[in-house]
Amino acid sequence: MLHYEKLTDQTEAQMLRDIQCNKRPPFAFDEANVIRRADRDAASIWRTAFVRDIDKILHCPYYNRYADKTQVFSFYKNDDITRRALHVQLVSRIARTIGKSLNLNLDLIEAIALGHDIGHTPFGHAGERYLDELFYVHTERHFSHNIHSVRVLDKIFPYNISLQTLSGIASHDGELELAEYRPQPLTSFEEFDQMIENCYLDKSNVRKLVPSTLEGCVMRISDIIAYLGKDRQDADKANIVSTNGFSPSDIGEYNAEIINNLIVNIIENSYGHDYIKMDEKHFDALVKAKAENYQKIYKAPAVSAEFDAIIKPMMTELYEQLLSDLVSHNMSSPIFTHHIDYVKKAHYHRTAPYENTESNQIVVDYIASMTDDYFIDLHSYLFPNSLHKIEYKGYFD
Repeated sequence: MLHYEKLTDQTEAQMLRDIQCNKRPPFAFDEANVIRRADRDAASIWRTAFVRDIDKILHCPYYNRYADKTQVFSFYKNDDITRRALHVQLVSRIARTIGKSLNLNLDLIEAIALGHDIGHTPFGHAGERYLDELFYVHTERHFSHNIHSVRVLDKIFPYNISLQTLSGIASHDGELELAEYRPQPLTSFEEFDQMIENCYLDKSNVRKLVPSTLEGCVMRISDIIAYLGKDRQDADKANIVSTNGFSPSDIGEYNAEIINNLIVNIIENSYGHDYIKMDEKHFDALVKAKAENYQKIYKAPAVSAEFDAIIKPMMTELYEQLLSDLVSHNMSSPIFTHHIDYVKKAHYHRTAPYENTESNQIVVDYIASMTDDYFIDLHSYLFPNSLHKIEYKGYFD
């Protein structure tokens, strides 16, 4: 039986009194304290600091590519299965719902949410893990999609995005759940840049990143809420595991229940405080549900086998060919005509020409930017006689 929790009468009454008396919790980030790299892009009365960040992210050339990047299920021709574009919208909506209830800065929340996965690879987390392996073999540096999202918005397209937005994006790791989130303020880009560099050198540092604002904390837990039940919905549509094939849970078994009950519990335990928190029962249920998703969905052979057998060798071939073309200055190669030239068409304030970037990093930038279909078409273009072919599961299979 479906069960939708509600706020307690006491919390609802307190929230209503605070609204009526204009005494809402004072923990929203003050836009007067926004930090940018360059002294430009000043806020105006109608286009405030984080609205500017939102606009820049929405108009980033890579934003369109969310629409054809895998969330979990790569090899399905099914418009009802979530792609990364929908995930980003769901995260934004959930985070804004929580943020509005807690009287936080909704524009900052939206900016972080819309940008958080813009550096994600094709083929979901499997693509991310293997691109990390290739990058590390060549450079002893690591690839993480959240760190690369910062790179997209700060280096590939130097938008002068605020430190607060970039910090939220860098530290959004939805694979690490916590019962309580407390922000750790940042005061400078120098400190932030060192944190980012440490993540390239040691991937374990990614999980040590902490959002610098409550808004970033809200976005981080919302990332988990957005995919936890939705991935179960998609697994059912993909005939991997039915929705009723999961264990009973205190947060519910269906996506709508999970979203509602976690949001309610977070508001209940966070309202009026300078932290974001769930109670022990809901947190334990979230951890167990996420672990069951890994067991029954993410590690299922139907999800991972085709990537390991086909996409890994394809990605290896692409990486090595593109790197060779770049080093040999093969100007007819797509690494120049479809990537470097494309990036250079965007006229921004650069401290150095993009083409002067280290060669492996350029290759990683290019592969990470690809949609699933683009990756497959590029491989077919460069290796027309390859035996590696994708067989999609169609609507009627």
